[in-house]
Amino acid sequence: MPNRWALVIAVGVAGAAWGQGAAYPVKPVRLVVHIGPGSSMDIVARVLAQKLTDRWGQQVIVDNRAGAGGNIGVDLVAKGVPDGYTLLFASSSVAVSASYYRKLPYDAQRDLVPISQISSRVNVLSVSPQLPVGNVKELVAYLKPRPGQATFGSGGGAGSSDHMAGELFNLLAGVAVTHVPYKSGPAAVNDLIGGALTLYIGGVPIQLPMIKANRIKPLATTGARRSSALPELPTVAEAGVPGYEVNVWYGIFAPRNTPRPLVMKIAEDLRAVMQAPENRERWAGLGVDPEGTSPADFSAYFKADIEKWRKVVVAAKLHSD
Repeated sequence: MPNRWALVIAVGVAGAAWGQGAAYPVKPVRLVVHIGPGSSMDIVARVLAQKLTDRWGQQVIVDNRAGAGGNIGVDLVAKGVPDGYTLLFASSSVAVSASYYRKLPYDAQRDLVPISQISSRVNVLSVSPQLPVGNVKELVAYLKPRPGQATFGSGGGAGSSDHMAGELFNLLAGVAVTHVPYKSGPAAVNDLIGGALTLYIGGVPIQLPMIKANRIKPLATTGARRSSALPELPTVAEAGVPGYEVNVWYGIFAPRNTPRPLVMKIAEDLRAVMQAPENRERWAGLGVDPEGTSPADFSAYFKADIEKWRKVVVAAKLHSD
């Protein structure tokens, strides 16, 4: 009960302050990332945190809270004080979790306020260098007579966007590759390099150095169009799996009851950072397309993405407790 009243008081104070046109931020801001350090998501979050630090003149601190498919970090923010000083840096995994998990300690659409979709990116489908395939059609031909024997990794664990990318590949390619969850993308890539993992459908930032060093074998990217970061690679759809498309988004959320003027202020600053001409090369180098959408647009997109992945979860019978 004391915690409940503390939150009620905090909401009232935050609302009153913004009703009087308070400045923001006047102290460090915590950016909670629901995956471990070193992942593609973490890399983008840290670049964004530095850009916001420069803009705000206050330190933006990245706080990695991995575990339970990302739900530990999400729940931390969902139950946080709505004053703008604890924000969630989230990925598409939050939309997946809404239907993948039968029981969650939060309701994403009720307890989180979408502020801005900051970027979108595609994944890269890569295989172990030891695998005797050179393209997606050869990969499918290799996998079909080996149901359950091959493995794919996910950097965020069960229910993550990496996990769903692999399950969607299983559905549309008509194969049965076994999911192996990891706490971070680098851990999955390390096993891919060593041959302990058959394939990985994950982010560009952590795979690109390994691709350039010929330590993993990229076959395709997952978007509707070819990636500007790897234009020589076909999309998975054009390479032999029609209908396959996975775009991973990153976005910023705040706890429920965050004052609307504060939400709009943060969204405006995020748009300025993501769309600044001087930052374009940095985002391109990370393999992400900058967005900086409005709260209304991001809210609509988030709702649609929840429904998209709900259909995949149901079709693949992937519910988890």
